[in-house]
Amino acid sequence: MTMKITSRTAASAVVIEAVGQLRGPWVTELEQCWRAARGAKVRVDLTGVTFIDDAGIELLRTMHRERAELVAEGCFIAGIVDEIRQAEPQRRTG
Repeated sequence: MTMKITSRTAASAVVIEAVGQLRGPWVTELEQCWRAARGAKVRVDLTGVTFIDDAGIELLRTMHRERAELVAEGCFIAGIVDEIRQAEPQRRTG
């Protein structure tokens, strides 16, 4: 399964949208997109993601700690994001 990752600048944030399965080399691709947006508020739209491997979960943990907003729906992906939100405090700004 392939993944599609797109990035666009919205009024209040850089929105990175991922569609497909977040695993293998796609984890690195998502990380590169996120790092390219550093300094801006980042929203990661995972509503089109159907699977996340362990490396993908670790990346999302890091992104969340670094104040990226993770958006998900569906039992599996939203459950993973909820666990990350509960377990990983975000770094303070300032």
